[in-house]
Amino acid sequence: MAPDRPAEIYIGLMSGTSTDGVDGVLADLTGDAIRVLASAGRPLPDTLRQELLALNAPGPDELARAARAANALADCYEDVVRDLLAQAGLRAGRIRAIGAHGQTVRHAPESGYTIQINAPARLAERAGIAVVADFRSRDVAAGGQGAPLVPAFHAARFGQGEGRAVLNLGGIANLTVLAEPVRGFDTGPANMLMDAWIRRHQGRPYDQDGAWAAQGRCHDGLLASLLAEPWLELAPPKSTGRDLFSLEWLDDRISRMPDGDRPQPADIQATLLRLSVDSIAGAVRRHAPDTREILACGGGARNPVFMAALSRALPCRLTTTDAYGVPAQDVEALAFAWLAQAHIQGRPACLPAVTGARHATIAGCLYPA
Repeated sequence: MAPDRPAEIYIGLMSGTSTDGVDGVLADLTGDAIRVLASAGRPLPDTLRQELLALNAPGPDELARAARAANALADCYEDVVRDLLAQAGLRAGRIRAIGAHGQTVRHAPESGYTIQINAPARLAERAGIAVVADFRSRDVAAGGQGAPLVPAFHAARFGQGEGRAVLNLGGIANLTVLAEPVRGFDTGPANMLMDAWIRRHQGRPYDQDGAWAAQGRCHDGLLASLLAEPWLELAPPKSTGRDLFSLEWLDDRISRMPDGDRPQPADIQATLLRLSVDSIAGAVRRHAPDTREILACGGGARNPVFMAALSRALPCRLTTTDAYGVPAQDVEALAFAWLAQAHIQGRPACLPAVTGARHATIAGCLYPA
């Protein structure tokens, strides 16, 4: 009898555009398995979160500040790795590799670059586990957007079937259409602007359960101005981030309103929720009209006000990935465990039909333990 193959155990780590914390999963990816064995998360220290947000815009001494922030982020990653190992009862030596995306602070594929703050060599050294990082740059070098990264994983885990799509509601919303070929693209903001607005006005990292947005009323004039953003009308492939949808972008549109017509902060929060909902629903109608079911994941899938508004606006059924066996909060971190395995095994995971690259590429760079 042939000996059993050693288990393919990977860790995936994600700190997304919401910049609120680190999510991690430890997963068994042996054979065709995609099974979460442990999940953990930690909030980012406030000083690090503020620095990562500040590094999204030009400022003094950026190179040194970015290097220090990268080291601090790698240390947060290491803490989550330790939590995962303890929860699963495994030693570091049992883990094949960690997939660690880093924190995107610039994303300009039209100019040929994308920047994720990370210190993968530091993480590999401190955790004693190989690290795969820098997942976007090879696709950008091949003429692609370098994003979204997760559609190939979505297809592997949730299958390819007519009429099904996966919607990630992180800082930015992105949609994967599970047809043949698999397609995927960013639709615009999900939580990012709402998080930034409530942080400015109430000092809270996010709008718990959408409660503040529910207190306000959508301002139709402001909403129309926000939805007039030309990027929203672009056809895929396309990707975006804080480079476009920032508080400065929002402030500019508010400043154009007559003084007597400017809404109250809670009304702006309600308007930002509608911006996310309407831009997502509009993208589905324009670019995925045959969709019959959408599986939502990411932090926004835990916001009942957001989900109820989406359900009303979408032309199809809305559920979450929980119904298909993966908790909504775990999907993106699990994707980076899968992407790390794809790199180790030499499998292309950046899809030209998604990113617009000239050819499929193997995502990531390896930092041995």
